[in-house]
Amino acid sequence: MLSDDLNQDDREQFEQAGTQEMQTPETALIAKLEAEQVRKAMASLPAPFREILVLREIHDLDYCTIAEVAALPIGTVMSRLARARRLLSATIANGIP
Repeated sequence: MLSDDLNQDDREQFEQAGTQEMQTPETALIAKLEAEQVRKAMASLPAPFREILVLREIHDLDYCTIAEVAALPIGTVMSRLARARRLLSATIANGIP
């Protein structure tokens, strides 16, 4: 086997490269189109849901911090986040208007 001829460091790099997806022009285009689809879907969400989703998924804030920032009870944050995720998923699945 080819990897048997490599030193330990080179072998590890070779094995890691085999497990990572290679970026091709096609995969780059697909990723760009998917990102645009998600951006449009997020923009179509009502502002209260979009705000909570952005704070959680983009800014990676925890529920308590989101509750403080948005001046909402934590239960409201949790329910809005769940509903925002469902709306986002449905919007993507149905196609963005």
